[in-house]
Amino acid sequence: MTLPRRLMSLLILLGCFALAVAACAQAKTARAATMPVTAKSSVEAGDSLIDLAGYQQMVAGNRGKALMVTFWATWCEPCRDEYPMIVELAKKYAPHGLVVVGISVDEKSDMNLVRQFLAQTRPGFPNYVEKPGIDVNAFYHGVNPDWHGTMPHTVF
Repeated sequence: MTLPRRLMSLLILLGCFALAVAACAQAKTARAATMPVTAKSSVEAGDSLIDLAGYQQMVAGNRGKALMVTFWATWCEPCRDEYPMIVELAKKYAPHGLVVVGISVDEKSDMNLVRQFLAQTRPGFPNYVEKPGIDVNAFYHGVNPDWHGTMPHTVF
């Protein structure tokens, strides 16, 4: 019996997380972060906007940490299905050093839906919204050159 591709991908991703978290836990050197990510109520509610420069700054500020960034949208059914699993993963591995950040690619007109979704799922980790008016293709390419906007998309 073969597992569905989506489930197999999630299992592989979880295995990678576990290995990376274990490696980070064994690291003996202190890591200074120039911009650590912390869960703030306004960010959890998706009120903070992010563009490619902000994304790169956030990643640089978490260098040396196990960082998982999930790109999602309220209009994306697989994103809505996957998000609770990511919330549980974040809760389980945050004590071991995993930093999780969500980035919604919803339109500005959908901000109420984003806030409602985050209020229901209560992620406990920061969530940003893709800044309106940016070149989304440049943003996607800057995050991952192989990404062309398919959703959901998670970067570790």
